[in-house]
Amino acid sequence: MIFITAKFRVRPEYADRWPQIADDFTRATRAEPGCLWFDWSRSLDDPTEYVLVEAFRDDEAGAAHVQSAHFRAAQRDLPPHLVETPRIVNVTVPQEGWSELGEMAVPEGGL
Repeated sequence: MIFITAKFRVRPEYADRWPQIADDFTRATRAEPGCLWFDWSRSLDDPTEYVLVEAFRDDEAGAAHVQSAHFRAAQRDLPPHLVETPRIVNVTVPQEGWSELGEMAVPEGGL
């Protein structure tokens, strides 16, 4: 699976509306057959920073994503709302989904 985390620093005047600004891109990407997840979070320390955690089934799915019409539209439409070029970590990992964080295991049935 291709696992990607990207940080987007949004211009302050757009920060509260970023989820709506990125909504078409987000929905179209989530609908891709090879997309495993595509989730935005807002930083607790910096209200202008959003973190995108995304995963794609394999290289083929990742290639389809960056070649899609909605990706090209995002390349055109999203940067004017940003302070700087997003930063990214992009790795291929030998698994197909989330693993449990054993160090914080919750007993069956809860606490």
